[in-house]
Amino acid sequence: MLATLTDEQRTIRETAERFVRERVAPGYMERDGVDRIDRGLVKEMGSLGLIAPDMPEAFGGFGASGTTTGLIIEAISYGDMNVGYVQLLGSLVGGIVARNAAAHIAREWVPKVTSGEALLGLSLTEPRGGSDAANLQLSAEKTGNGYVLNGEKTGTSLADQADAIVLFARTGEKDAGARGVSAFFVPMSEPGISTTRFDDVGSKIVGRGSIFFDNVKIPADCLMGDENAGFVQVMQGFDYSRALIGLQCVAPAQASLDETWAYIQEREAFGTPLAQFQGVTFPLAEAETAVTSARQLSYLTLALRDAGAPHTTEAAMAKFAAPKASFDAIHQCLLTFGHYGWTKDLAHQQRLRDVMGLEIGDGTAQIMKLIIAREKVGRVAVQYA
Repeated sequence: MLATLTDEQRTIRETAERFVRERVAPGYMERDGVDRIDRGLVKEMGSLGLIAPDMPEAFGGFGASGTTTGLIIEAISYGDMNVGYVQLLGSLVGGIVARNAAAHIAREWVPKVTSGEALLGLSLTEPRGGSDAANLQLSAEKTGNGYVLNGEKTGTSLADQADAIVLFARTGEKDAGARGVSAFFVPMSEPGISTTRFDDVGSKIVGRGSIFFDNVKIPADCLMGDENAGFVQVMQGFDYSRALIGLQCVAPAQASLDETWAYIQEREAFGTPLAQFQGVTFPLAEAETAVTSARQLSYLTLALRDAGAPHTTEAAMAKFAAPKASFDAIHQCLLTFGHYGWTKDLAHQQRLRDVMGLEIGDGTAQIMKLIIAREKVGRVAVQYA
């Protein structure tokens, strides 16, 4: 897929790579002890056109293709996959708002996202729901001129940093499943909203946590899409984000592989470079192959999307294959460095922890496999209606 890049795409990728070398990669390990994304860094990304470039020009983007957006998130994530979250959420949530929110909300907020002035989050998961994403309890009760929100969301990225969120809430009957869920645009400054932060193993600056809604009043125009149909309408954007997540994961794996290939040419054992031992090079060759395959699968998904072709199956494949291949590759790199790899002096352990989170978040491997099976054989693959 990468052999057919246009000159414009190569230029954009070079811009992103230069930004990463100079501003992102040098601070990666230090950010493991920080609990917030640097807003100054986010604004720099926005000024270079590196956040949600796929948004229309009217919203501050330049109408880039999904493939171009993938090139950017991969370049950024090579230096720090957690900074890559800014691009991921910009394209996913910014796109949801641009397509589904009231016109005045989209005009106000999406340009703030592309410029790096605002961070948007997406809040779907609930404590009792997990992978059963449509089994929502947080309620949005209709009032005369709006809705009142009550309940809890959990596992939300940027929970205590986002300026606004796309929220999924139940507006229909409790047993209506996805058919009773609506989507809302909710500024996080609304009275009655409070947050907590989790002490996660990795991706510290992303700051997952819970969000609590206590009689939060929002106007009627915060509804996105049709009432009771928001889940189906808005979730269509997740095929896109799953391919981007694939690239977000393979990038740090590639960084570890590049460092390890260089290391085994310098490090000697028994009077010869480690690169001469097949027991060292073969596992790395396998990891390089798996990561390359996951990358190509992710770009294939984006190319299908750009062409207007179905890509749900490929997106699910990318989402479960890329985090696993990347985790396994980084793990092998850590082992290749021996006891030195087992220290926090090197970035492998941090990349391992960061990538692991995306084996869970945004859809587990089991859910992705279920989607693939459903696409192949229909609802007979699903045990529930």
